[in-house]
Amino acid sequence: MRSCALGESPGRIAIVPNGRIGMRKVVAIENATLDGFADSQEGLGFEWTARAYDEEVDRYGNEHVRADVDTAMYGRATYLGMQGFWSNMLDNPDGTPSERAHAEWVHNVNKIVFSTTLESAGWANSRLIGGNVAEEVENLKAKPGGTMAIYASPKLVHAFIDLGLIDEFRIVVHPVTLGRGTPLFHDTAKLDLELLESKAFNSGAVYVRYQVV
Repeated sequence: MRSCALGESPGRIAIVPNGRIGMRKVVAIENATLDGFADSQEGLGFEWTARAYDEEVDRYGNEHVRADVDTAMYGRATYLGMQGFWSNMLDNPDGTPSERAHAEWVHNVNKIVFSTTLESAGWANSRLIGGNVAEEVENLKAKPGGTMAIYASPKLVHAFIDLGLIDEFRIVVHPVTLGRGTPLFHDTAKLDLELLESKAFNSGAVYVRYQVV
């Protein structure tokens, strides 16, 4: 669940090769099964990641995949689930050092939840967006800052795909199939993608980073 791109520093706008200032990127940082599901629709929805999400994958995610991210974006269900899980992990004596470090990162990072039913966003450093999604996101992309990343939240990914708002997909593919659940890509998603990088891990997971073209 934690996961980035090279060549940009958090809190700065990107400088493209021709020297012009570029817009902030929106990326989807996702875990996916080999048969394409991002959420099992059981429990928190991502318990199936435990087998292959080892120390190597975690370190690569922290140091590389999310290195340029300064804003985390969620749909309502994922936001509430993450809030409950990571808020409790901050001072959990049973948590690993890696888990507590990630809990601190999640607590401190800027967060946006997209929901038409939530009345407020109570988690630290959170903002609620309830409508005009395309306009709100395009305005955010035009402001100074680092990369904005959707975490999990496959239905929000679907909406962003339909609105043409996603610039990259950063996906850890896990060696497991579910047979059913919420797919990462819905049945009307039509995208041309360019592979920017990939990495295989000893656990059997594979990281792929694609740019939307």
